[in-house]
Amino acid sequence: MSVTQQDSAGTVAGTALADRQTEPDAGRRGRRSADVLMVVLALAITGWLTSGLWIDPNHRAMRVNASDQSLFEWLLSYAADTLRNGHDPFFTSLLNAPLGANLAVNTAVSVLGWVLAPVTLLLSPSVSFAIALTFGIAATPVAWYLLLSRTVVRSRAAAIVGGLFCGFAPGLVSHANAHVNFASGYLIPLIVWRVLELRRPGRAVRNGMILGALVAVQYSLGGETLFFTALTCGVFLGFWLLTGHREPRDTLVTFARGLGATAVTAFALLAYPLWMMFFGPGHYHGTGFDQVQHSEDLLAYGAFPRRSMAGMLGLDSRLAANPTEENSFFGVTTLLILVGAGVLALRARDLARRRLARAVLYSVVAFAVLSLGPELHVAGYRTGFPLPYALLRHAPLFDSALPGRLALIVTALAGVLLALGLDRLPELRRPRLVAAAVAIGLLPIVPVPLLTMERSPVPHFFSSGAWRGYVEPGETLIPLPVPSDWIPDGQRWQTAALSSGDGATFRIPAGFFLGPDAGGRGRIGPVPRWTQTTFAETALAGNRPLAITPVMEVEARKDLEYWGGRVVVMPAGAGQGTRWARNHDLVLELATELYGQPTRVDDVWLWRVAN
Repeated sequence: MSVTQQDSAGTVAGTALADRQTEPDAGRRGRRSADVLMVVLALAITGWLTSGLWIDPNHRAMRVNASDQSLFEWLLSYAADTLRNGHDPFFTSLLNAPLGANLAVNTAVSVLGWVLAPVTLLLSPSVSFAIALTFGIAATPVAWYLLLSRTVVRSRAAAIVGGLFCGFAPGLVSHANAHVNFASGYLIPLIVWRVLELRRPGRAVRNGMILGALVAVQYSLGGETLFFTALTCGVFLGFWLLTGHREPRDTLVTFARGLGATAVTAFALLAYPLWMMFFGPGHYHGTGFDQVQHSEDLLAYGAFPRRSMAGMLGLDSRLAANPTEENSFFGVTTLLILVGAGVLALRARDLARRRLARAVLYSVVAFAVLSLGPELHVAGYRTGFPLPYALLRHAPLFDSALPGRLALIVTALAGVLLALGLDRLPELRRPRLVAAAVAIGLLPIVPVPLLTMERSPVPHFFSSGAWRGYVEPGETLIPLPVPSDWIPDGQRWQTAALSSGDGATFRIPAGFFLGPDAGGRGRIGPVPRWTQTTFAETALAGNRPLAITPVMEVEARKDLEYWGGRVVVMPAGAGQGTRWARNHDLVLELATELYGQPTRVDDVWLWRVAN
């Protein structure tokens, strides 16, 4: 079988499948051993990364991103409750009373929540979160290894190194700080694999339906990641054709049929959530984040990340928008390794492999440039120099994405390029010396455990169900401070009620979710009202009003009426791990001046405020 024919049968480089078809029993055993080794390595590194969380998942939180952990625990609880009580998985009235929140424009993780529903309901949302995060981190490098070893490279060692890089590169470790959606990248290589399988003759419809189902599940895990994956496939395939790769006409027809089956299947599964996303109540356009700020600094690609061996030695930098957005941060040594791997891949003896390497390299450069955003940043400074992304920033879908995260595409493609380069090691004069150099070059970005902390417990008033004596399910309870991305405590209280008992719970005002501002553009949470802003400033900064004026009393009363609140509740003790622990007494003092003397019920202070 020729290389071209083998390519059309479903492999990337045109050799891996042929090698397996003639593989002796010893080779199959070796492949199985490599598979087991990859799984063991992925689990070991993931266990090392998440060890702080597993010490006590019910009372530990990610120190860098505890708010997102609270959000994902709420989402997992809500998904479990949709199975139990049949609620709409893409819209909820529990948050943002009285308007509700559109979960289709958020990362609802519905499918993941349904799978983990028994864990959520029998153990806790915190345990479900720990499992979801751990599985997502561990499964991602394994999935990349499978793609590389089955379709791209001959060397199992090269596939293992490439897979580990794709799964544990700095950008992925950075997002492992509670970004379950980006940490769970295990479907991306499977989607790419199935796209290539669309060329396989005689199975167009079946392969298209499988791909369509994967697309639907990935949408649930993260629409932004799905958009990036589709974009990458389109750009890579375009460059592959430009490098001279050709497919027989019959193969192109098969591919088109498979793509049609994919579109039909995905649309059938996603018609409602997509309608909700673009036209449903609470939808928005654009993003509430500054795209210029959330772009990669030019020097970030050569910088070392915080949670790495180099970072532990103080060699890290602060060139990212925040610690969870170190999307590139390869470090100088890794960049040198990648350049060397690229040179080796481009000099492959096989023409098909050289074309593949060029297509991957061109894609790396394209996405690296786009990740720099609409305006060039150098060493933390905005230069004002326009970049290609400026032409895309207002285009549909691009306007809702953060350009810096395109560096995650660069990471995946760099892992493929690394594997292609290492695949040529047996052809070199001193392969062991080169392998040692690669290991030393990658050592600085070896990840270290994610930071965790103790977290304030959910008040017994909520975990025991005592709240039912003061507010009926479906009525509004107002937590103080009012829940937001910076103060998610009240949303955690609702999570506890949602995942226990029969799942019936109270509504809360505001909350941590994405929704529209007054102009329909995306933002975190609703436009804040006076009560939310005043208590947030008191809780986070200690800036409370010196005196309560009649105007303030009117504003507070309007907010209670708007939210339809029956009771106001705050914990009697500040606890550990809360951002506002030091200002707990100020919050209590302010609430007492506004609502009168509270009643101590169990471990909370409570005010009855309903008319």
